[in-house]
Amino acid sequence: MKRMFNRSTIAKFCAASLLISGTLASCTQAVPPQATETAQPSPAANTEKKLRVVATFLPVYLFTKAVAGDVAQVEILIKPGTEVHEYQSTPADVKALSETDVVVKNGLGMEEFLDNTIKSAQNSKLKVIDASKGITPIGETSQVVKTGKESGDAHSHSDGNPHVWLDPVLAKQQVETIRDGLIAADPENKVKYEANAAAYLQQLTALNTEFEQALNPFQDRTFITFHDAFPYLAKRYDLKQVAVVEIPEDQLSPTDVKETIDAVKQFQAKALFSEPGVDNKLLNSLSNDLKVTLRPLDSLEAGETDPQHYLTAMRSNLQTLKAAFK
Repeated sequence: MKRMFNRSTIAKFCAASLLISGTLASCTQAVPPQATETAQPSPAANTEKKLRVVATFLPVYLFTKAVAGDVAQVEILIKPGTEVHEYQSTPADVKALSETDVVVKNGLGMEEFLDNTIKSAQNSKLKVIDASKGITPIGETSQVVKTGKESGDAHSHSDGNPHVWLDPVLAKQQVETIRDGLIAADPENKVKYEANAAAYLQQLTALNTEFEQALNPFQDRTFITFHDAFPYLAKRYDLKQVAVVEIPEDQLSPTDVKETIDAVKQFQAKALFSEPGVDNKLLNSLSNDLKVTLRPLDSLEAGETDPQHYLTAMRSNLQTLKAAFK
């Protein structure tokens, strides 16, 4: 004969089973396991919205990324290696700025396209960090000597020379300005921004010390460049830059060549520097005729996007300067 169990009997059986086995799964009337545990938030609920930051071009990006670390989402607006001096914004740039929280620029007239791009983005919440705020620019009254033609086009350095990032001491000031700007935009992560900045600033301090010690024997040496990018570096370490061309050109003109010859003779220069984009075949021939070695000097407008690239590239520049001055 089949035995019949009523609901009361089943409940008693389940209770006994719980006491024996210690598991809730043995009884269909038991409470689901997850209800007996502390609720855990889902990964999506645990992910906070990061501050969205756009840096205009490579050096500014390197400094911004060093400060932000993983706390903020940092993007670069202008692809490394693109000529920033003559850059024209694209619809993609406008879209990027319309969707971001902060834009970090070098300033001093470097990003001539940026004001109109920001206007087109119509992002009323967008904050702008000017990394060169508080830095006194080198202008026509500086020790920089230009033998080339004075530039009257729209891409001249009308606000003073913008290449402040090539001086490690001024690079530190830019990093501090970026740090303060990110804290103002994202105060909840102040401690992290300060810690990241402090670590990078310490590396920049060490870099400056290396430059001081290595270049001290070569004070007042003159070097010739084909891009007016190194006056801050020259001023910092008591060197003299003679810029034949203010802004890089694809090819040197006959006038540029003549002025290079005149500059080498006038200043008895022993160092001649170029960078990618200049007609190096012509320069190699010119350097052979002048018996002056042609070497590369990096303005850091192209290269890797790891913040450590700044330190690596600047140390390479230091080795190049030392070799040229010996």
